[in-house]
Amino acid sequence: MTKTLIHNQRISSIDLVKGLAMLIMALDHVRDFVHAPAFLFNPADPTQTTLAIFFTRWVTHFCAPAFSFLAGLSAYMVGKRKSKNELSGFLLKRGFWLVFIDLTIVAFGWFFDFHFGTINLNVIASLGISMIALAGLVHLQRNLLIIFSLVLILGHNLLDGIRFDESIAWAIFHYQNIFFLSDDLMLLVAYPIIPWIAVMSLGYCMGGFYERSVGQSKRKLTFNLIGALAIVLFVGMRWTNIYGDPNPFEHFGTFSKSLVSFLNPTKYPPSLLYLLMTLGGTFLVLANSEKWKGKLVDFVCTFGRVPFFYYIIHIYLIHLIAIGLAALTGFIWEKNMVLAAWGVIDNPIPGYGFPLWMVYTVWIFVILVLYPICKKFDRYKQGNRDKWWLSYF
Repeated sequence: MTKTLIHNQRISSIDLVKGLAMLIMALDHVRDFVHAPAFLFNPADPTQTTLAIFFTRWVTHFCAPAFSFLAGLSAYMVGKRKSKNELSGFLLKRGFWLVFIDLTIVAFGWFFDFHFGTINLNVIASLGISMIALAGLVHLQRNLLIIFSLVLILGHNLLDGIRFDESIAWAIFHYQNIFFLSDDLMLLVAYPIIPWIAVMSLGYCMGGFYERSVGQSKRKLTFNLIGALAIVLFVGMRWTNIYGDPNPFEHFGTFSKSLVSFLNPTKYPPSLLYLLMTLGGTFLVLANSEKWKGKLVDFVCTFGRVPFFYYIIHIYLIHLIAIGLAALTGFIWEKNMVLAAWGVIDNPIPGYGFPLWMVYTVWIFVILVLYPICKKFDRYKQGNRDKWWLSYF
């Protein structure tokens, strides 16, 4: 009985962290579509942002690392019910499925462009490619896979000085870039895959701590130590600028600007310091949330149990809301509006946008609208475990 209870708690804690990542992620996407400054400057630019705008962006930094890590951890749990070859096949099929969905259904949700003039390799494609890689990596011994993961995470910033601006392959691996393939076709590599592959494989390695033979107290202690060490390393390395990020911390004349610079390591691709900061926080939440209970926890876990389904529909809902808000304020929405952010292209509808309080209002509205939909789909999944296709959602 005790073992069963502990098992249920640990699954709930994983769903809780996934759910938190999904909900916070929506805040960033609402900001992309609704916030007026989102089309004018980088919210993490110390010279232009405010603390309110910056922390609205900063808190969402934890989403992609947490979800990539937990995807690897979930793969380990799937592997408990399958052979290594079966797990590889599952990850391979799921990985290609995610890439396909990102280039089609998700891409249309972002741009509403029937001509698909923008090929956007975004976070879902990055997860898919990481799963394809993990399909092979799971055959390594656990110690070798841990070494591989840590070497890639700790050492990939050694590649920062290597630049091939015209190389699509290098952009996919390590350098965020935009390529204009023709007058009507643009490729945006938003999430270079190094070291996302290693983040997922590290999550897979950590799955061993969720074996029934590992006590909750040992797991809590280990994860707290890992999380605290990661945060300490981040603070020390960020302050000294010795290694780990291509954009060093700068001291400005004011505390707020210096704080923004300090807490703004590079995300594209995720630098070592970015991963220390975000994965450190993820470990700490995982370590201390296993016994959390209550209606709020259940509410958040609902989204964590259907993350892919939620991801797809939340993009469409936010985009439709943005079109409605534009129309209500006298503007005509353009298909590539979201790409106007930070000067990627010229802002197609100057003057559109709302203050930050409106971003939070729309965000809460989106969550409340999607909750009953996600809850119903979650119940459908739980009641139809025999339907194989549900594992892809």
